[in-house]
Amino acid sequence: MSELKGSRATIAVLGGTGAEGGGLAIRWAHAGHNVIIGSRTMERAKEAAERIAKLAGKAVEGLANREAAAKAEIVVLAVPYTAQVPTATEVAAELAGKILIDVTVPLVPPKVARVQLPEGGSAVDALQRKLGAGVKVVSAFQNVSAHQLSELGHAVDCDVLVCGDDEAARERVVALAHDGGMRAWHAGPLANSAAAEALTSILISINKRYKVEAGAGIRITGIGAAAGGH
Repeated sequence: MSELKGSRATIAVLGGTGAEGGGLAIRWAHAGHNVIIGSRTMERAKEAAERIAKLAGKAVEGLANREAAAKAEIVVLAVPYTAQVPTATEVAAELAGKILIDVTVPLVPPKVARVQLPEGGSAVDALQRKLGAGVKVVSAFQNVSAHQLSELGHAVDCDVLVCGDDEAARERVVALAHDGGMRAWHAGPLANSAAAEALTSILISINKRYKVEAGAGIRITGIGAAAGGH
């Protein structure tokens, strides 16, 4: 894994007890960032932090969601769609002036392989409107399989689409993806997140049809490989 592209950050992963959030936490902690696992309960957060610390080979802290968000400079929301708005609302005061990386995918069980965007638009863009301009919401990592993230010895065979209305915030997230061993691309304003969110259901459908154990991913072609992460 490469050296940090930017300064060392304190990152709170709300939903870090789950597979996707936990996988991101492992990679960022291993890369040298200060990682805090957030959960609804301190006990679950600490349990997950201990497990992730062993896998990453670095110290990881566990706190309840509000305390984790307050202590971090960058907050990651990696919770199921049904918990997206309640969790963000719970920590709204702690998000002021910060970057919120939203990994939300609007999956509606049992038909998770079918695209079901809320009112035909992006769930992440809708959250930005709810939180207001004081929070810089960036959409990323929806199309990366948790299986690929959790195994540090394997390269992540999937590009990351980064959408956001603030270019500097997008650039910070692109750098974080690079730190986690991934190629990432500026994919335009937050409204474009609808495409990345919809792609997840398509990838789930492909996984089922072709029995892809590690999880199918996407690659952006036609751009020099060296440009990935810039």
